[in-house]
Amino acid sequence: MKKLFLLAMLCLLSAALYAQSPPGITRFTLQGRAVDTSSVPLPSSTVMLLSAKDSSLVNFTRAGDNGAFAFKNIKVGNYVLKISYVGLIPYNAVIKPATEAVMDLGALKLKPITRELMEVVVRTAKAPLTIKGDTIEYNASSFKVPPGSTVEDLLRKLPGVQIDQDGNIRAQGQDVKKLTVDGKNFFGNDPKQATKNLQAEAITKVQVFNDKTEQAKLTGVDDGKKEKTINLELKEEFKKGGFGKVTAAGGPASNNVSARAEAKGIYNKFNAKHQFSLVGLGNNTNQQGLSRDDYQDFRGSNAYNSNQNADFGFSGGGFFYFSDSGDEGLGIPVSGRQGVGFSNNAAGGANYNFDTKEKKWSGSYYYNQTRLELDAQRLRDVTLPQSTYSTNETSNQVNFNGNHRVSLRYEKQLDTLNTLIFINNSRYGVGNARLFRIQDLTRSNGAATHNESTNASDQRQFATSNSFIFRHKMHKKGRSIAASATYEVNTNNANLILDSENTYSGPITAADKSADIHQDQRNDIVRSEYKASLQYVEPFAKRFTWETFFNFSLRYDEVDRDVFNRGDSRYVRNDTLSLYYKNNYVYNRLGSSVRYSYKGLNVSAGLAGQRFTLNGQFAPDQTSATFTPISRVFTTMIPNIGLNYDLKKNRYLYVGYNVSVQIPTSRDLQPVRNNSNPLYINQGNPNLLPQLGHNVNAYFNYFNPGNFINAYISLYGTKYVNQIVYSQKTDPQTLVTVITPENLSGGQNLGSYLGFGFPLKKTKATLDLNVGVGSGNTPARINDVINDTRFQNYNAGTRLSLTPADWLTFYANANFSITNNQFSISSNRNQIFTNNNFSGDLNLKLPHDLYINTSLNYRINKNEQLNFDQRIPIWNASVYHILGKAKRAEIRLTAVDMLNRNVAVTLNRGVNYTQSETIQTLARYFTIGFTYNMRGVQTKIRRDGFY
Repeated sequence: MKKLFLLAMLCLLSAALYAQSPPGITRFTLQGRAVDTSSVPLPSSTVMLLSAKDSSLVNFTRAGDNGAFAFKNIKVGNYVLKISYVGLIPYNAVIKPATEAVMDLGALKLKPITRELMEVVVRTAKAPLTIKGDTIEYNASSFKVPPGSTVEDLLRKLPGVQIDQDGNIRAQGQDVKKLTVDGKNFFGNDPKQATKNLQAEAITKVQVFNDKTEQAKLTGVDDGKKEKTINLELKEEFKKGGFGKVTAAGGPASNNVSARAEAKGIYNKFNAKHQFSLVGLGNNTNQQGLSRDDYQDFRGSNAYNSNQNADFGFSGGGFFYFSDSGDEGLGIPVSGRQGVGFSNNAAGGANYNFDTKEKKWSGSYYYNQTRLELDAQRLRDVTLPQSTYSTNETSNQVNFNGNHRVSLRYEKQLDTLNTLIFINNSRYGVGNARLFRIQDLTRSNGAATHNESTNASDQRQFATSNSFIFRHKMHKKGRSIAASATYEVNTNNANLILDSENTYSGPITAADKSADIHQDQRNDIVRSEYKASLQYVEPFAKRFTWETFFNFSLRYDEVDRDVFNRGDSRYVRNDTLSLYYKNNYVYNRLGSSVRYSYKGLNVSAGLAGQRFTLNGQFAPDQTSATFTPISRVFTTMIPNIGLNYDLKKNRYLYVGYNVSVQIPTSRDLQPVRNNSNPLYINQGNPNLLPQLGHNVNAYFNYFNPGNFINAYISLYGTKYVNQIVYSQKTDPQTLVTVITPENLSGGQNLGSYLGFGFPLKKTKATLDLNVGVGSGNTPARINDVINDTRFQNYNAGTRLSLTPADWLTFYANANFSITNNQFSISSNRNQIFTNNNFSGDLNLKLPHDLYINTSLNYRINKNEQLNFDQRIPIWNASVYHILGKAKRAEIRLTAVDMLNRNVAVTLNRGVNYTQSETIQTLARYFTIGFTYNMRGVQTKIRRDGFY
C-alpha cells in the first residue's frame, strides 16, 4: 500500500512539473482584415474556417465595419480560410498549424470578378454558406447527410434551421411559411411535401430569406410584411433526367396486431422551364402523410377552398370570414389527430409547373383516402347549478374519407403594364361513417340511464373556388389599379340513419325517461358565393401612398333537411326536426388607408365601413304554406393600424391593431335540433350577430448571421364583442343537454412568447430556449347561469441540437406546460393541468455504411385534483445499410414502440365537465424495408484549383 501511495504521489508531481513546463501551442487566435484591391475595408464579409481534411465547416463569422475578423480558441491544425463578398472572387488560403498564440494574417485582398476569369475558378471557390443581407445561402454539399436522405435531413444540419418532430420548419427564429423548388411552388403551399419527399442529394443550394406576402405580390402594394421562405435550388445534373425514390416495407403480425405494410414513392423531372412530380403512398401503419389542409378536407371544410388573396384591402383582419365545417346535420366526430386508432391510408398526386418570363402556369392534383377505426372509452363528470352526474361511454367508430383536390394557377404578363392571374382550387370528397355507442348516465341519487345508439352516414361534397385578378400599372410610378372577381360553390349531400334506445335502473320516474329514436335523415346543402374587389393605389408624396378599396360579396345558402321517423314499416315525416332554409348574405365594405414608407419603415392607418345584411326564411318543408322570415343588418366601422419596421442588421419589428369579423355559420343559424347524439342535441339560433374581435399584436425578431444568435418576442391580445359561444341547458331529469350558440361579450385572450437561440459551438451545438404565458376567459350560459371559464397558462421549452461530426447527430427537446382553469359556476372544479414532454433523436453512422437511428418520446400528463397521472414512453429505432457502389439502395429494419406502451389518453375540460378519453392505438410492430434511389444523369466537371 505504501508503495502504491508513493507511486501516486510521484505521478502527481510529474504532472505538476509537466504543467509548469511549456507544452507548446494547442489553441490559438486567427485574425485578419478583408479588403479590396484598393485596401478599402469590406464590412460584413462572410468569413469561414474549414477543415482542410474534408472541407467541413468549423467556424464562421462576419467582418466588422473595418473588415476585421477573428476566430478565437481554435485547435492547432490545418485549415482553409474562405472570405466571400458580393461582386468579388472569394478569397481562399491554407492555414498551417500555428506556432504562436495569435496568428495575424493582416490585410487579405479580394479581387473583382472579370470576364477573363474562368467560370470553373468561381465554382470551385464556393463557400459552405454565403450571407447577402437578410438572405443566407447554404452550399448543400458542405453539410454531409447519409445517402438516400431527404431534404428534411439536410435542413436539420444547417446552422440557424430547426425542424421539430412533426416536420414544421423554423429558420432564423421564425416559422417558414413557404418552400419553393427552383423558385416554383411544389404541391401548393405545404412545405412538408418537399422536405419529406425530395432527396437531399438533388439539392445544390438552400436559400433562406424574407419574401413579400402573396397579397403584396398580387396587388403591388408592399405592406411591409414578410414571410420566411426557403428555396431549394437543384443540381444541374438532376435537371437533365428523372430522379426519385421508391420504398417498400412489411412486417409480421404480433401481439394481436395484424401484419404491417407500407409503400411510397416519388418521381421528379425538372428543367429550366418545366417541373413535373409524381408522389404516392399506401400503408396500414397510421402514416397518413397529411397536411392541415388534408385534415380539413376529411371534415368537409369550406374554409380552405377560398381564394382569399383576391380580397383586396386590409390584410390580416377586417374582412369577414365564415367558419363552416361543412358537416351540418351529421354530428359524427372525425378524429384529426395523427397516430390515433388504426388507419389504412393511400394517397397519390401529380404536380406541374411551367415558367417563362411572360407566362407562368402551375397545377397539381392530389388524392388521399383513409379508413380509420376508433375504439374509445370516455368518462365524464358534469356539474350543474342544481346537481351533478357522470357518464361512461364506449364506442366503436369506422370512418372512410376520400378526397380529390385540384389546384391551378395561371399568370400572364400581357405587357409591361398589365398582368392577368387565374386561380382555381377545387375538391370532391366522398365519405361514410359507422358509429356504435353505449352511454351510461348515473345521477347523484343512483338512478341510471343506459343508452345504445347506432349512426350510419354517407356524404358527398364538392367545392370549387375560381378567381380572376387583373392588375394595371399606370405610367406614374406607384400608381396602379387592380380588380378581382371570384365565384365559389360548395355542396354537401348526406344521409344519416339513427337508432337510439334507452333502458333505466334505480329510482327512475316517468319524467326521467326519453323516447327511443329510429330515424332517417337527408341533408342537401348548396352554398354559392360571388365576390368582387377593386383597389386603387396613388402615390401622393415622395414617401406616402394612398390606397382605397371596395369589397362586395353575395352569398346564397340553401339547406333542405328531411327527417323521417321509422316505425311499423312506414315513414312518418318529423316536422319538428325537418327544415328548409334559404339565406342571402350581402356584404359591402368601402375603405381607405394612408401608407408611409421610408428606409424599411412602413406605417399605415386606415378606416373602412362595412355593412352585412342577412335575409332568409325557413319552414319545415319547401312546400310549407308559411315561412318564417329572418332579417338582420349589421353595420360597423373597422379601423386598421400597422407598423412594420425592417431595421438594419436583421432586426424586424411589427405592431398592429385590427378588427376581425366572424359571420355565424349556416349550421349555427338553423333554428332546428340536431339529434345525431340523442343525449347532446345541437340547436341553431337565427338571432346570432357577427362576432367582433379587437386584435392587438406586436412582434420583434432579431437574427445575427455572423454568430447565428436569434431572439424573438411576441405579444398578443384579443377582446371579443358579441362572441359566439355555445351555451348548454341540461334537463335535470332526462339529462339531455341542448347546446345553443348565442352572443356574449366579455371574452378575451392575452399572452406573450419569448425565444432565444444561440450556438454553444458554431456548426456543432446549438441551444434554443423559449417561454410563454397566456390568460383569458370565455363566458357561457349553463342552465341559465353565466359561467366564466378563466385560464392561465405557463410554458417553457428547450431544444439542443448536436452535429459534432458527419457520423453523429443528436436532437433533444424538453417542453413544460402548466394550465390553471377556474370556473365561476363551480369553484370546486378549479384544477391545474401539467403537461410535460421529453424527446430525443439520435443518428449514428457505423463503419461499412451501417446506420442507426433511434428516438424516444416521453409524455407526462398530470392532474392532482383528479388523480390523473399518465406517463407514456414511445421508443422507436431503425438500423439500415447502404448497398452497392453507387449507394442507390438501402435495406432497413424498423421497430416501432419497442416498449409496447402506445395508447391515446387525453384529459379534456369543459365549462362544467371534465372528461378522460382512451383510444386504442397501433402499438409495437416491426418491419423490414427496401429503398431504391433513382438518380439523374451524372455530369462531372473537371476542376482545377480549389475544391
